[in-house]
Amino acid sequence: MAGRPKLQVTGDGSHTLYVESLDEHYHSHFGALTESRHIFINTGLGFCPGESISILEAGFGTGLNALLTALYAEENRKHVSYVTLEKYPLEDDLLDKLNYAGMTGSRGKWMFDAIHAATWETPVVLTPWFTIRKMKFDLTADTLSGCFDLIYYDAFGPDKQPEMWTPAVMDKINAVTRAGSVFVTYSAKGSLRRMLKGLGFEVSLLPGPPGKRVIIRAVKNDTLADASF
Repeated sequence: MAGRPKLQVTGDGSHTLYVESLDEHYHSHFGALTESRHIFINTGLGFCPGESISILEAGFGTGLNALLTALYAEENRKHVSYVTLEKYPLEDDLLDKLNYAGMTGSRGKWMFDAIHAATWETPVVLTPWFTIRKMKFDLTADTLSGCFDLIYYDAFGPDKQPEMWTPAVMDKINAVTRAGSVFVTYSAKGSLRRMLKGLGFEVSLLPGPPGKRVIIRAVKNDTLADASF
């Protein structure tokens, strides 16, 4: 990714990063924390039943989704195994400037630091409720394995990073899900809805966070895939 991202303050006071070469933000400028909580925690993790859950995140970025997930897991006594993929890990000095820790209390500060200190490529147990494995990974080229209950799809937008929203990539995601697996993302593109439906997901359009009318939550079912997309 060309160019160093620039720190910006969003509408709820939390930070995001702006990538000038893509003219794209890591989060909504209406509120990074608000967006992440709404889409990935409330619409995704909070929707999934059971005491244990395996999560795959496409787009580790600043680690905000991982932080909020770890805090939710601890607060709700839910065992979370979290695998997160990132092609371009951020530099430590840039991560140190983000204010998420200060906005999530003393436990949030400890968790944020622990998440970013965790060794890449190996599972690291941070608490009895949260294990993370950070992987330097190119989803368009590398082979994905495992089986996950919940997918956080948080790549840059389809108009900025179209290679991340292709049938080939969605096939990889589909291959690591099972009946009942949940897929959540901020995008509501018709092409993505058609791809997910063709892979056997039941797709719902749900109210989005501030600045976003609708988002996608899709649940894998036993319907045979229709490859007509």
